[in-house]
Amino acid sequence: MFSKLAYSTLALTVSLGTVMSCQAEVTGADYKNAFNQVHQINAGDLNVGYVDIGPKDGQPVILLHGWPYDIHSYADVAPLLAAKGYRVIVPSLRGYGTTRFISDKTPRNGQPSAMAKDIVNLMDALNIKQAVFAGYDWGARTADIVAALWPERVKSLVSVSGYLISSQAIGEKPLPPKAEVQWWYQFYFATARGAEGYAKNTHDFARLIWSQASPDWKFTDATFNASAASLDNPDHVAVTLSNYRWRLGLEKGERKYDAYEQKLAALPNITVPTITIEGGNNGAPTPCT
Repeated sequence: MFSKLAYSTLALTVSLGTVMSCQAEVTGADYKNAFNQVHQINAGDLNVGYVDIGPKDGQPVILLHGWPYDIHSYADVAPLLAAKGYRVIVPSLRGYGTTRFISDKTPRNGQPSAMAKDIVNLMDALNIKQAVFAGYDWGARTADIVAALWPERVKSLVSVSGYLISSQAIGEKPLPPKAEVQWWYQFYFATARGAEGYAKNTHDFARLIWSQASPDWKFTDATFNASAASLDNPDHVAVTLSNYRWRLGLEKGERKYDAYEQKLAALPNITVPTITIEGGNNGAPTPCT
């Protein structure tokens, strides 16, 4: 996965290059401890935990992580962008890190449009009208959806693994056996055994996915542990199971997101300036793009 992020960093830098401010006296080292300070803000259904570095009047850049990773995916990238004069915001998605549901009554829903609306709500709470987006895995899907449904909020987009917008109707259809094998964990999560197993072995499960998704990435225990701590969020297991079950058509989701999902089912075009990239040795299943 970090090989993907290296490509994402390069692509994002190219995407932003025409608007980067000249601040040669500032380097990424000036922000090396930025991820030690996590801010909190109420936004929609959530109290969102997020890192916010760089000048407050800089062009906002929102970086979105995937599963089973966290904001530390961008610990090397964000300081470089901040040093170029950007305001870099890296939020924990629902079910990760210090992000919490405000109400105990809110469903621990992981459907894609809910996650996208979370980010729009965060932008509203921070009074950010438009931002550059970048993401991978869940983060790429979330960024794609924001760009498709709220294009006025997205200045440009870097999406790893291409166009990830889909629908329950698509998710319900069988794939060729070779492709189905790659999605083994989704089927596991569809069972009671999978729910119990993921809750019991969350960190071991995440480590396995990291190794399978990035076979050439020799990550250290320190790197893994920094992100794995975010998976101890009390809602993480529920949100993860909901996300994958919804995508297989096994959950209905919340009615307040129905209109968004109807639009997404039509596979809307993304009209904002976009770069899409893929890792050279990506072990995770990806769509044809």
